[in-house]
Amino acid sequence: MFTNYVLELIKEEKRVDNRALDELRPIKVEVGLIKKAEGSARVKLGDTEVMVGVKLDVGEPFPDTPDQGILITSAELSPVASPDFEPGPPGEDAIELARVVDRSIRESKAIELEKLCIEEGEKVWMVFVDIQVVNHRGNLIDASTLGAVAALLNAKIPKYEDGKIIRDEFKGKLPVVHQPVSVTVAKIGDKLFIDPYIDEEKVAEAMLTIGVREDNVICAMQKRGSTPLTFEEIEKALDIAIKKSKELRKHLK
Repeated sequence: MFTNYVLELIKEEKRVDNRALDELRPIKVEVGLIKKAEGSARVKLGDTEVMVGVKLDVGEPFPDTPDQGILITSAELSPVASPDFEPGPPGEDAIELARVVDRSIRESKAIELEKLCIEEGEKVWMVFVDIQVVNHRGNLIDASTLGAVAALLNAKIPKYEDGKIIRDEFKGKLPVVHQPVSVTVAKIGDKLFIDPYIDEEKVAEAMLTIGVREDNVICAMQKRGSTPLTFEEIEKALDIAIKKSKELRKHLK
């Protein structure tokens, strides 16, 4: 019954929380909350809430990139965040969330990984981005991407001397040179709308998540749902994403 109500509202260009189709929920970003992490952020996107921590460690580089640091992104969907989440190792949803957030950061070249090389072919900084979903009320990807970039901007590199990491001393900020954010555009019927609420996600025919840099470069795309998008709808979604990415990025200042 409620599903039909959500569908009918969208067709009339209305939403369950009275937003316009192109309107984001209220956003709040806080950084530096996790004292044991090198960087951290909490993002509230409406009632959706995520915490992101950044930790740095020293390890061996990948053989094909001996002079570059390593980025590793993970996500945890705790049962306390949603009755749909189950305890245990990361499932498909957690893996997909981490992969999509990682892709926007990696493909945007947000971090100058070359500057994280300590000894070429031997030692580099490894950047671990850990996403913890606190409350799931829709659009986890956009909230998590915003949180991940905010945490990276907040992160510092510890001192490294005589083969040891000195956690309470820092040599500088993490070399973050781009600020990618993601904008998810959902489709119901012939209507496109952004930042889907959890009830809208459940009935959306398709969702397209678009990663956008601050210079309007599209750095990542991920489609979910079996309904195809027309070329015109994709063009419109890209225009919406570029416009709304600027609004999201204001919260990184």
